[in-house]
Formats: sequence, C-alpha cells, structure tokens
Amino acid sequence: MTTIFDWLAGLPGWLVISVVALLPALEASTFLGLVVPGETAVIVGGVVAHAGALPLWAVMVAAALGAIVGDQVGFVVGRRYGPAALARLPRKLRAPEQVDRTLGLIARRGAIAVVIGRWTAAFRALMPGIAGMSRMGRGVFTVANVFGGVVWAILVAGGGYLAGASYHALEQRLGLVSGALLVVLVCGVAVAVLVHRRRKRRSVR
Repeated sequence: MTTIFDWLAGLPGWLVISVVALLPALEASTFLGLVVPGETAVIVGGVVAHAGALPLWAVMVAAALGAIVGDQVGFVVGRRYGPAALARLPRKLRAPEQVDRTLGLIARRGAIAVVIGRWTAAFRALMPGIAGMSRMGRGVFTVANVFGGVVWAILVAGGGYLAGASYHALEQRLGLVSGALLVVLVCGVAVAVLVHRRRKRRSVR
C-alpha cells in the first residue's frame, strides 16, 4: 500500500533531520518564514519519527537548534543593518502594519514578545530582526530565544508525532489505505495552531 504516510516514513533520516533543522534556521535569518513556515518541516519530522525512521528526540533537538541559531542570526542582521534589511524584501512580504505590530509587541512585552512571537509565522520571521533593531539586549533576547525555541520544537514535533500515531491507529481499525486521512490530521493540527495564534494575537492587542 502506497500512502503519504508510507512515503514520509520511507524518507532518509538524514534528509528529514537536515530539513527539520534548515527550514526553521532560514525563517528569521533570511525571512523565509514569511513564505514557507518552518513548522511544516518539524511536523513532518514528527510524523516520520512515529514511523520509527527517526527518534523523536532527534527531531526535537534538530528543530530547536535550527530555530535558535536562525533567530540569533536574524537578531544580528537586524542589529547591524537595521531597516535596510527589511527594505530589501518585496513590499507584500513586509507589510507596514505587520512590522508595526511586531514593534508594538516588543515595546509592550519585551523578552516575552520573543517567546510569544514564535507561535505566529509572520512574527517568527520578523521578530528577531526587529528585536535587533529595537536595541533589545543580546543576552535578554538569547534567553528568550532559547526558551521559546525549545518549547516550540517540543510541542510542534510532538504534534506531528501524535498526528502520525492517530493516522496509524485509525488505519488499523478502519482499514484505511489512503493518505488522505494523514492530510486531514495535519491540516487539523495546522488549523488548531492558527486559531490559537489568532486568539493570542487578539489578547495581545
């Protein structure tokens, strides 16, 4: 039976780990997160871990390292180049209202904003650079970045693992041979995360 689940489970472990670390690392350091959320790779890593191709802890460590290193680079870029770094992005990717919201969140919450921002794709991409521009202390940012990155990696990778577990259990009970269920489960996780983020965004406002 060829399913999406089987295909993910058959991916080489080194490839999955590389993508799990690389995509979150590029989110803030290159603003790639404004286009492709890094959590997508981490969720897939969790699914592959459930299939037994990788230990879940390895996915969590790779995701955390990628997220932390990428955000530190983004912070340094923001500190060194300031608004010029954002000015190089296409205008549709650096919506002024999004930048203003990020600045406002940092002004109100400080280091907590770095932790909160990790749960929203746009904030996750912009927060480190804007934190650097705002002259937040490097030490303060680093502590918040490490804490937020570790918690984010554990929860997102764990969510992918649970999605894989749910798919596998249902496939055994109901005899489902299609990968459609996995897609629904992953989308369900994504929708839940988006709803949670919107509620947090409203509460922050």
